Amino acid sequence: MTNEELTVSTLRMLSVEAIEKAKSGHPGICLGAAPTGYALFAKHLKHNPKDPNFFDRDRFVLSAGHGSALLYALLHVFGYGLTKEDLMRFRQHTSKTPGHPEYGVTAGVEVSTGPLGQGVANAVGFALAERLLAEKFNRDGCEIVDHYTYALCGDGCMMEGIENEAASFAGTQKLGKLVVLYDSNHITIEGSTDLAFTEDVGKRHEALGWQVLHVNDGESIDQISAAITLAKAEKDKPSLIIVNTTIGYGSPLAGTCKCHGAPLGADNVKELRKKLGYKTAAFEVAQQVSDHISELAPGFAKYESEWNKTLKAYKAKYPEDYEEFQRWRKGNIDFTELDAIYDKPEKDEASRASSQRILNIIAEKNPFIIGGSADLATSNMVVIKDGGDVSATEAGRNIHFGIREHAMGAICNGMYLHGGLLPFCATFTVFSDYMKAAIRMSALMNLPVVYILSHDSIGVGEDGPTHQPIEQLAMLRTIPGIKVFRPADAKETAAAYESAWTGKSPTAIVLSRQTLVQQECTGTDALYGGYIAADSKNETPDVILISNGSELDLALKAKKLLAKENIDARVVSMPCMELFDIQTVKYRESVLPSNVRARVAVEAGRSTNWYKYVGLDGECCCIDSFGMSAPANIMFEICGFNTETVVKLAKKTIRNCNKAESAANGGKN
Repeated sequence: MTNEELTVSTLRMLSVEAIEKAKSGHPGICLGAAPTGYALFAKHLKHNPKDPNFFDRDRFVLSAGHGSALLYALLHVFGYGLTKEDLMRFRQHTSKTPGHPEYGVTAGVEVSTGPLGQGVANAVGFALAERLLAEKFNRDGCEIVDHYTYALCGDGCMMEGIENEAASFAGTQKLGKLVVLYDSNHITIEGSTDLAFTEDVGKRHEALGWQVLHVNDGESIDQISAAITLAKAEKDKPSLIIVNTTIGYGSPLAGTCKCHGAPLGADNVKELRKKLGYKTAAFEVAQQVSDHISELAPGFAKYESEWNKTLKAYKAKYPEDYEEFQRWRKGNIDFTELDAIYDKPEKDEASRASSQRILNIIAEKNPFIIGGSADLATSNMVVIKDGGDVSATEAGRNIHFGIREHAMGAICNGMYLHGGLLPFCATFTVFSDYMKAAIRMSALMNLPVVYILSHDSIGVGEDGPTHQPIEQLAMLRTIPGIKVFRPADAKETAAAYESAWTGKSPTAIVLSRQTLVQQECTGTDALYGGYIAADSKNETPDVILISNGSELDLALKAKKLLAKENIDARVVSMPCMELFDIQTVKYRESVLPSNVRARVAVEAGRSTNWYKYVGLDGECCCIDSFGMSAPANIMFEICGFNTETVVKLAKKTIRNCNKAESAANGGKN
């Protein structure tokens, strides 16, 4: 058995053994795609296992994340520091080998993958970031950004709509340094792909502007390697390499859905060993394989050493560019130099207009900020002025994602993970549903990607219920690890941006279409998530009105009307629940004292999130039904967003609290 054959067999057996021990996993793709993984890691991938994060490495994304055992076997065999014991703890609590690859858990894993198709879109983001940075910083003879992005996907990825969106975008952008390896084994969980998937994937991608290459024999390392070489030679098109493989290769279950998502079983593992002629003990790596990888190791180390030499020469020849390159890599924004973002505008304006102005103030001093919209840039107001466009021929700062929300968020995740850029993306709030999976992955990985979501409420007006967000704020707030900001004016919008780009989590900045009153009481206190916007006269208010966005002005006006009836109200602005909830108990108690149970929440969205603040005795001035087509001012009136409603609810909750207190005291009060 040659070195290459034994190494491929080792990858197969390590994968299967890990799955068998865990009694959980997906052996089929691991057995079928092992030659592809070996060909890439041994012959093409520019990487240094001893320093997995050196900047100019090639990026590899396992979009078919269920094949994680194969990736872990590759990382173990090629020397990434993943141990035999790590493989033996596959899918176990606190292990470095979780069920699907997780960013930040395992060295060599570039991005968390598992939801099919997301990884392909992430890879598009990696490739786009590489090209933009290369065009910005490379000089003749000093190409400090020069690497490829590879993704391995399966039939499932190809069926997901996000893959088509991402592939369409990549073809339009002519991302020639993107190579997707498609493990085509024609099997999914339910059986043959012919049950649900008969399209010609190659022709589809050709129509999308890709080079399509075919490897008829997925067992041939030479054929796979030759196809990758051809892919790398194509400079103007991304490449799709369709590798025909057999799921579960070598096992008695080969070619069937039975080996897709369950361990082979002890007897079938024994038969696999016989078929492969594999004699190495379980979880061991034969000396022949170790020696083979050791022979390759100097070449891996050379990739980094050569880059370090190039970087050193670049620093000497282009010192200012070098410093700027390092600044982009750090991606830090100094908001002490950006006081102007908190200036109160002279006129009332929609928060989307405030956002446009603030974004440009920040972007002007931080050129590594880049982003765009799903064909709504002028409506979302996210254009970086004089930033130029991102296209196949231009390396500007305004990305035209097209109407591709599914892919847009995932592409931004990939761009951020690549390093060197701070991405944002934008659409209407109602269409955040399309990006839910990508936003969730941002939160799961703690990526400070900024999601700018305009047209935040029934204030969309005449476009009607299909475009009026009702449940989207609640949906976003249910995602762990995200900050959802709904600012009431320009100063709170500035706070949203400062919080977004000084934190380590994604932020959704939810902005109005309609004009907002610019308040005197708002400001940097919004960084606490919630604060007292207008306090009561007495230390203990009669009622607390909690609001955000366009409804904060409504609450402030209601406070004045209540004062005329000798009802002492406190108004709390709550632009970001997530930030408020992590403040100290003392601070939260100072804003929302627990002894004041009379509370009213006012927000033009579902009431779902507000009961944790208003409690059993409180009231919500919210909307729990879909809207209708009508001008915004009429919509707000019909749905009860007026001072009369807020005053009525304030009085009601005061009465309810008084009754509850009286009942608790035996009716004496």
